Formats: sequence, structure tokens, C-alpha cells
Amino acid sequence: MTSLDYYLIRPGYGSAEGIVVEEFVRAGDHTTVGLDSAGRLATDAGWWSSASFSRRMRTDPELAARVVPVTRGEAETAALALGGALPAEAVLRGHFRERQLFATAPPLRLGPDRPPAGWHEQRVYRVLFANDLPARELAGLITGHMRAGDDDFAWRVRRIGRGLAWGLDLTVRLATGVDGTIGPVLRHLTGEMRRRGLIPVTTERFA
Repeated sequence: MTSLDYYLIRPGYGSAEGIVVEEFVRAGDHTTVGLDSAGRLATDAGWWSSASFSRRMRTDPELAARVVPVTRGEAETAALALGGALPAEAVLRGHFRERQLFATAPPLRLGPDRPPAGWHEQRVYRVLFANDLPARELAGLITGHMRAGDDDFAWRVRRIGRGLAWGLDLTVRLATGVDGTIGPVLRHLTGEMRRRGLIPVTTERFA
């Protein structure tokens, strides 16, 4: 299973004009503290690393509209069309030379200090996404609920910031003091949003 995120940069039609590979850096509580990236355009002789380009992918609507989240297999096909095989993930990580750092702060407590009866701990996360999608593209993911082991997860996807972004709010109820299920569930839900065309920005914790 791949752990890197792959994107194609399209000129608006036809084949890709570039590939971007990214990996989020997480704190111990699964919030975002950094973003590593590398890219290659059709006109480039090799791979480059640029934190500013990753920021533009999320803040420049014109560029974001041309960014397509893809699987590694799709990125491999695009790389061959650009004139070379896609390197292994260990090699790609060697091109991560300019990390975008995220400000960190203690969780903002928005609810009661005590978890609901019967639970060891309750946390609330928000995953922010850039890019614009019709709500119908997110059908089946707007609200949801699942169990992972003995832990409980419930989420809601909604527009935030006057429609400028999407947010996935995830409420986690842990049965014990072990939080090993949170990372896999966050990665799964973030991946589902990516597959629908959104670009993850950051993961914050509110409780």
C-alpha cells in the first residue's frame, strides 16, 4: 500500500504536463506539522522540491483546478509519457528537500473536558481540503459512522469559510488510552476525499 500522495498537473486537456508527489508529516496526535513534496514537469530534466508550489496548489484556484489526485499506477503511466519511469517511493523521498512547516498549538477545547460515559477519551479532528466540487461528488461521504476495534468514529463533511474549502469533521471516541486506530481511519477518509478530487490541506485537532 502506497503512503505517498500523487497528483497530475494538467494543461486543461490532453496528457499531463507534470507530476507532484507529497507526504504529510504528522505529530504524535496525528495532526499535521509539515508537508514534503517533489515535482517534475515535462520541461524539467529532473525532480525538484518546492514548498511554495505545494502552497499554490491549495491557494491558487486556477492551479488547483488543474491538479488531479491520482493513484501511483496512474502516476507511473504519466511519468512514462513524460519520458521516464516513476522512481520508487524511497527514491522520491530523497527529493524532499524543502519542507513546508505548519504552525502547531495545543488542541482548542470546544466541548466538555470529560468524555461521554463509557468512553476513555473523546477527540475532534478537522481535515481541510482545497478545490471545488459539487456536493453530489461527495455523495455517500457527507456523513458517516464506523467502528475500528472498540473505538467509535463519526464524521460530517461540509463547506467552510464561505464556501472556499471543504472540511471533514471527525469525532473520535476511544475505548482505552491507546489511539492506534486514529491514524488509519484519518488516512482512509482523507484518501476517499482525494479520490473524489479534493486536495488535503491540513489536519487539525479541536479537542
